[in-house]
Amino acid sequence: MEIGFGIQIKPRHEMKAKPTLTPEILVPRLGDYLLEKGLISRQVLEKALQIQRVRRIPDQPVPLIGNILIEINAIDRATLDEAITEQILQLRNALESSNQQLEQRVLERTAELEQALAKLAELNQLKSNFISNISHELRTPLTHVKGYLELLAARDLGPLTTDQEQAIFIMEKSSARLERLIEDLILFSNAENEQINLQIQPFELNRLFDDVLLQSSTKSDEHKVTIQQDYPAQLPKVNADREKIGWVILQLVDNAIKFSNPGGKVLLKAETENNFVNISVIDNGIGIPEDKIEEIFEPFHQLDGSSTRKFGGTGLGLSLARKIIEAHGSILRVTSKINQGSKFNFLLIANKNSSSGYDPLQGLRET
Repeated sequence: MEIGFGIQIKPRHEMKAKPTLTPEILVPRLGDYLLEKGLISRQVLEKALQIQRVRRIPDQPVPLIGNILIEINAIDRATLDEAITEQILQLRNALESSNQQLEQRVLERTAELEQALAKLAELNQLKSNFISNISHELRTPLTHVKGYLELLAARDLGPLTTDQEQAIFIMEKSSARLERLIEDLILFSNAENEQINLQIQPFELNRLFDDVLLQSSTKSDEHKVTIQQDYPAQLPKVNADREKIGWVILQLVDNAIKFSNPGGKVLLKAETENNFVNISVIDNGIGIPEDKIEEIFEPFHQLDGSSTRKFGGTGLGLSLARKIIEAHGSILRVTSKINQGSKFNFLLIANKNSSSGYDPLQGLRET
């Protein structure tokens, strides 16, 4: 039927009836339950089901089997309600028992996870202690080796041939690399135990950059990579630990060189931004997959972990760099694209606000 404005109203017999709320709709397969209880026979149940099928209307609620049984005098209302109540109680008890079992399993799994975490923490502490002890034990013999190499290189123990000079030069480079690795391990061990001690004081970034570039020049020459500079001649002083910030920048520059192809470029950049100095190391090297960026900060981890990997290293540098920068209250940020290069940058507090009582990094921490 249609009335004004194109509105259609369905006839009453076509309108979907609202289901009657009765206890029976709460229990499944009521007929089978009544049959099991011996309250009806199989023949009576089949008759009631036949009537239910005949009365079924599309898009209408299914006639309740209990009401049909009452209509054909197969059971009275009181007996039906009692049977329904019993079944509801059984379902409730089964649900409570299932919930209790589930809670018990959750408690057991939680206890197992707590034990696993405790064991993991113990193993992590043992690893940290082992690294710390081994690193300190290696220092003493390495000091002796370096000392005698210096004596040999200075010819204090006698003249040297050209081949011997070359051999001593290589050994000195190797011992210096070994010393850096040991220092990195000690620094990592201290960082794992949250023992990064900072000596915060104002210092000039320009001089620090000069030192970093000088230390990186040999490696850049070996890899045929050009290091470029982009920062003012007079940057403001920053409040930070000079030695550790220098270590971080050197690590970032060394990494940029290592992962650049011959002929590549590495840019050391710094610029003032309000109360900060923004320090960046940018390269046009192999890049990092976006979904792998967080992995590069995991200790002892490299994206190429195969035995034939092209790039060496312990996998500690970036992990330590992040910890040092975070100890300064800043963040080491990374952006990268495959085969286009990577950019690492962080902010340091400029010295001009160091005595004002205002913490310009507060907003950075909150974001």
